[in-house]
Amino acid sequence: MTSDVDKLLIVLGHVSLGFFVFAVALGLPFNGLVNSLRSVFFFTAVYAMMVLALNLHWGYTGVFNIGIAAFMAVGVYAMAILSGPTEAGVAGVAGLGLPLPVAIVGGVLAAAFVGLLAALPALRLRADYFAIVTVAFSEIVRLTLTSQTFQEFTIPFTGIETGTGGAGGISMPVNPIRHLFFDGGDPALLGSVLFPVFRDLRVQLIPPGSSWLGIVPLPEFTLDLAVNPPVIVGVAYLFVLAGGVALFYVLLVRVGNSPFGRVLKAIREDEQVAEALGKDTRRFKIVAFMFGCGLMGLGGIMWHGSQGFTNPGAFRPIITFYVWVALIIGGAGSNTGSVLGGALFASLLWEGPTYLRRVVTNYVSFGDTPNAFPAAVSPFLEGEVLPFLAFLLDNVSALRFILVGVLLVWLMQRRPEGLLGHRKEEAAAVPLARPATRSDGGGGDE
Repeated sequence: MTSDVDKLLIVLGHVSLGFFVFAVALGLPFNGLVNSLRSVFFFTAVYAMMVLALNLHWGYTGVFNIGIAAFMAVGVYAMAILSGPTEAGVAGVAGLGLPLPVAIVGGVLAAAFVGLLAALPALRLRADYFAIVTVAFSEIVRLTLTSQTFQEFTIPFTGIETGTGGAGGISMPVNPIRHLFFDGGDPALLGSVLFPVFRDLRVQLIPPGSSWLGIVPLPEFTLDLAVNPPVIVGVAYLFVLAGGVALFYVLLVRVGNSPFGRVLKAIREDEQVAEALGKDTRRFKIVAFMFGCGLMGLGGIMWHGSQGFTNPGAFRPIITFYVWVALIIGGAGSNTGSVLGGALFASLLWEGPTYLRRVVTNYVSFGDTPNAFPAAVSPFLEGEVLPFLAFLLDNVSALRFILVGVLLVWLMQRRPEGLLGHRKEEAAAVPLARPATRSDGGGGDE
């Protein structure tokens, strides 16, 4: 029987094959193919991390958190402020000038602390009301980051001036992976070794003067495998993201198999029973919520840490919705399902429609595209499909929401537990079944 990990690897393989076909259909060079796969696996990794963090809240504990974007924002902005230069830069705000590792830890702790502040009053509420509080809290955080009041401010008792940059955003530290390849604007040691190799990488499959069986002459064919330096840096950052996904996965597995994790699952199934067994369920939920919020902050840092800049618009509530969709696809309670959901969402629902539009428009000439839905539907009702198809492809961003809605309806009807959800949990770490005896009709030596 195929294991969950095998299913995940099969899906990732099919995703790679699908986008390889897209790249070939578009006539992209090898550099374009690599960059396309880099983009898909970037979003796969960051969504996988966010879904794993949410799985701790909903899949393990049953806490309905719709404020994911807020905790991402707190982690990212705290890291940016802590690591920013002490003199105001391009974004117009100064930071504290701390080393990047210290700033990352500070961002994670800030997200966890804000999670504590949100959890203390809100966890007294039940499911739906808690969800309302968290989504409202998410908007409070985003609007606070946008506010001119906090665009520049002085930290009390220290006299240190810093700020969020307001709606204009804030500068982020330079991607640390870039420092491995560049020293300022010039290639560093690693870059000076790899860039020339990949810039001129070509494989001659059919040399000049070749023939088949010495009879039929074959044309010369050289495979161009050149890759540009920015793509190389992006691919290298994927290994960092893969390490982040592995870290999140291992942490969640360890938590799930621990006594602490079994209490969380007991709370998820029936909180009153867990309380009757003497467990302080509120304390367990607060700790789990803080831990998950810290992971969301770290995931946000790894997501936006490669971009050099961010703004409050990057943390709209729609991000929370996307993470929930990915969790529903993969299945709550399953860590492998969380990664699978992130991969399917990033490839099929996020990047896939855009590439499909490029492929179709590359081979089909639609003429004038209708600029309104009625103008597209009217010819369709008369049997003309191309204007309607052109309208759909021209509005692929809106079509993405329709696809998400259709998929959610289908999952709710056909597989509400998700693709890898609804796992049977073992209540004890050791088998408790009574071994068979002779009186049971088996188990004896003959």
